[in-house]
Amino acid sequence: MALTESPMLASHLGEPQSLLDAFCTPRSKRRHIPRRDAFIDSLLIATVFATGPQSHHHAGHAIYLPDSTKCSSGNPAQQKPCPYVSRQAPRSSRLRKHESSPDERPASPRHLEPASQVISRPTPVPLPGTIVHPLVTQPKEPATVTVKCMARTRIPTIHGTVFLHLYHNNCDNKEHLAVVVDPAQLSNNDQHSAPAIRSHSLDSVWTENETAEERLIRGAYVGRLSPDSHQPSQPPCNGRLPAPHLLAPLVRIHSECFTGETLGSMRCDCGEQLDEAIRVISQPVQATSNGIIPGRGVVVYMRQEGRGIGLLSKIRAYNLQDLGHDTVSANLKLGYKADERGYELAVAILRDLGLGSVQGEGVRLLTNNPDKVAALEREGLRVVERVPMVPRSWRCRPIEEDNQRSVGVTMVGGEAVRGVDLDKYLTTKVVRMGHMLPLHHPLAN
Repeated sequence: MALTESPMLASHLGEPQSLLDAFCTPRSKRRHIPRRDAFIDSLLIATVFATGPQSHHHAGHAIYLPDSTKCSSGNPAQQKPCPYVSRQAPRSSRLRKHESSPDERPASPRHLEPASQVISRPTPVPLPGTIVHPLVTQPKEPATVTVKCMARTRIPTIHGTVFLHLYHNNCDNKEHLAVVVDPAQLSNNDQHSAPAIRSHSLDSVWTENETAEERLIRGAYVGRLSPDSHQPSQPPCNGRLPAPHLLAPLVRIHSECFTGETLGSMRCDCGEQLDEAIRVISQPVQATSNGIIPGRGVVVYMRQEGRGIGLLSKIRAYNLQDLGHDTVSANLKLGYKADERGYELAVAILRDLGLGSVQGEGVRLLTNNPDKVAALEREGLRVVERVPMVPRSWRCRPIEEDNQRSVGVTMVGGEAVRGVDLDKYLTTKVVRMGHMLPLHHPLAN
């Protein structure tokens, strides 16, 4: 941006002619400035003002503006430099004024600017890639957490068909997910052995003029969607009553882990846990009156990488682990808590699916973490049972050959992975984070 286009410069130098005169003024032949109130180079002052709003208000930093009453006009060849004088009152006068009016803010260069020239200073926005320290005060979350299921679709997996739900919310810009295991919904028959696990916000009417095709595209349908079968769902009723003869749905709150799920990292068991959760939920269960029914439940997939610290900090924590730290002390070294995750969004998603509330069905929670159980119950989730999740590598079963590798839904798949890093991670969760598992002897090198 040219100096002549700067709004800050224009506000201080006035008309374009004054600005032109300031730049065309012949420079003084003296080699130094003997006094603070002597003439100041016009180009130097213009450059300072053109750089943007200044934030230094320490003692001695006064705003110098051109004194138009003493600027000569006429023949440019005979024109003298325009003097710059301070608009700030002497310090003694400002102190007296402040003492006489204690409720009034002390005078400062910014307060002396005309109202029309005060430039609003926007709130600083962190640059992309900037680490926001967890101790820095962040904007408060809304008092009421709301979620909305934006889309639902059928996903065939090695463990059976699941329904993937994508959620938006009013707390962050992340797209959290819910993997619903409820094969009974694939039937076009309305008579189900168990209440269907469906999203209330998805099946609701979004607009007065929405069409059946719009409902089908976002996933608000019943049965199996096909060219020959496409029945939109009806808006939900006030609520459904839980079936007392059925086991409560099995629920797993899972946090995103790129390294463990996508790369198959053996620094953690996250990929194994995601695959195992879907497998366990899909197992048939015994009903007291209807015999054996298909397994049903939900995996709430939260975008909370690295127990809430993000992928960047997680990678740095891995380097700290290579230097001798464990997963807990590495987080603390980076300035985070051992676990930065929150569960209010997960509970809101489960309630949208009709689970965990006082009126809806309670849940059986698939976890080893007592802190997670307590945090979910504080958010109002009704947990009727905790189901442990034992790592595959800690079970007594033979190691399969590479050509007999079990398949699954993640990079790890259905395999029982073993390694020194993984055992160290699992041992840390038991010893330092209180996970309710029998301690397994670590592998020898």
